[in-house]
Amino acid sequence: MPSGKRGRFPVGTPVLDAARSLGVYVESVCGGRATCGRCQITVQEGNFAKHQIVSKIENLSPKGPKEERYEQIRGLPEGRRLSCSSQILGDLVVDVPQDTVINAQVVRKAATDRVIERNAAVQLCYVEVEEPDMHKPLGDLDRLKAVLQKDWGWKDLLIAPHLIPQLQGILRKGNWAVTAAIHRDMDSSRPFIVGLWPGLKNEAYGIACDIGSTTIAMHLVSLLSGRIAASSGTSNPQIRFGEDLMSRVSYVMMNPDGREAMTKAVREAVNQLIGKVCEEGNVDRHDILDAVFVANPIMHHLFLGIDPTELGQAPFALAVSGALQYWGHEIDLDINRGARAYLLPCIAGHVGADAAGATLAEGPYRQDRMMLLVDVGTNAEIVLGNRERVVAASSPTGPAFEGAEISSGQRAAPGAIERVRIDPVTLEPRFRVIGVDKWSDEDGFSEAAAAVGVTGICGSAIIEVVAEMYLSGIISEDGVVDGGMAERSPRIIQNGRTFSYLLHDGDQRITVTQNDVRAIQLAKAALYAGIKLLMEKQGVEHVDTIRFAGAFGSFIDPKYAMVLGLIPDCDLDEVKAVGNAAGTGALMALLNRGHRREIEETVKKIEKIETALESKFQEHFVYAMAMPNKVDRFPKLASVVTLPERKVLSDDGGEGGGRRRRRSRE
Repeated sequence: MPSGKRGRFPVGTPVLDAARSLGVYVESVCGGRATCGRCQITVQEGNFAKHQIVSKIENLSPKGPKEERYEQIRGLPEGRRLSCSSQILGDLVVDVPQDTVINAQVVRKAATDRVIERNAAVQLCYVEVEEPDMHKPLGDLDRLKAVLQKDWGWKDLLIAPHLIPQLQGILRKGNWAVTAAIHRDMDSSRPFIVGLWPGLKNEAYGIACDIGSTTIAMHLVSLLSGRIAASSGTSNPQIRFGEDLMSRVSYVMMNPDGREAMTKAVREAVNQLIGKVCEEGNVDRHDILDAVFVANPIMHHLFLGIDPTELGQAPFALAVSGALQYWGHEIDLDINRGARAYLLPCIAGHVGADAAGATLAEGPYRQDRMMLLVDVGTNAEIVLGNRERVVAASSPTGPAFEGAEISSGQRAAPGAIERVRIDPVTLEPRFRVIGVDKWSDEDGFSEAAAAVGVTGICGSAIIEVVAEMYLSGIISEDGVVDGGMAERSPRIIQNGRTFSYLLHDGDQRITVTQNDVRAIQLAKAALYAGIKLLMEKQGVEHVDTIRFAGAFGSFIDPKYAMVLGLIPDCDLDEVKAVGNAAGTGALMALLNRGHRREIEETVKKIEKIETALESKFQEHFVYAMAMPNKVDRFPKLASVVTLPERKVLSDDGGEGGGRRRRRSRE
């Protein structure tokens, strides 16, 4: 328990061996010597009618000298036994405790209660090496390899070169008892001794890191238990070289040392973040033995020291698209000298290892339903498919959704408006600000907002305010701010030939201009057109489920995204934000090397669609400029949201053709 697996075993079988034969993972570093204490279990006593057995503690062998010695030196919680030293004497129901770090077998991802089975690339192996003998002139390393093969079954072992000069000192310091860290990723590859410590070593950690263009996110994880020791993030310092990816490519092209400067900056940021999570998790950074990274193609190349210039122009050639393995020190990681680093494969062009990580996490290829996976950023990555076929594309949405190119736009930070509602009758807004718990029309808002101010509009609010302006009739389906509304509300302000909507009039005047609406239209049309191309390739007119990935996607309200026409019509209950799915994919690859093979094979089968080469992209783009769309129906959205009558206005906000034309939605 709790896996519920059962079997029959000869009397005298160690519980640890029985568990492993059933595929139940129970940790053991010491190889059954009762020294590591990681294999703890408890026995549930009673009559279990479901299993037709009576489980009794007497059916487990008494504690032997090894187990008693462990209990005296290190202690065992009441009722706990060491499965390596406990033999089966009769019927038993055995519980593998889930409430301690030592025995945790899974990592749970809160949003989906995801279970990640552990099969890490690193294993700790405690051995007692035969002392040197003049009659047996075998070297210390060779005797270490021999006992690792005898006790743990490791054959053809290699050793990290930096360990060879330290080997004899470590063996003698441990009085010939040592713990070796063995790293093996692929079954076909030879295993490596990557770490060696005197005596018993009971800790090994790994990091899973998502290097985004704006933010770097990291998990620090115990490779032995699967426990997430700490999670944190930091800004990508490359922002000082350019806000978006293409501007960073341009910086490399125009500055001879640009690539080196950005590579150094991102590696320093990763090392600082490693220090931060290690401090939070109370972990020695040199206990980190494995690292997994995901990134978009340009971040991927810059992190590895590869010139990204080719990605800045057609045909957008990657230097390498497959999965990669490095020694951590080769890419300047300040962790254990023997640590390995694994980078997930890139899918193609501008669909990178981050999209591969999100695909691994959400698994459209593992289900029958048609899933749309969207990571919204300056360059949106789109994956659509099911177990039959998966297609992918990137679409140049630009930085508008992140607040750039918007007159009052800003990144999500205290003081930024993050939620907006507009009364369809009075056209009066109410909004929420990051750092303030109250809505703007609630008592106490002004006092609370005084501390942070009301400084701008972040991405989630930009989507909501434009959608609300459409729903309340302030803008037409073609995105033109209706100047005729000025008669109804002073919030409709004329700016030359166009009009704006006044969202907040305070120390900082925040308006939504005609140009702001156009920027959002261009961004959402590019994304929707890319999605439509993939739907056509799949031969489908609707999708069954939609997943928003990425930090920005976590804050998008699905209803407003659909009103805007950012995504196709779908049951709103089937539209969910999945947070940093790319980081979750990295975490899965860190804890289970089988997931590495899984995504490597999956990426080979994903069909990449280059939107720039598709003749229908422009047609879809033009239709997608309208809200929600000029030609596509949104019946599921219309069943829960009252969409306004269609009205078409001229660009100056006046009545098109001298009069306003209205027609009901078809």
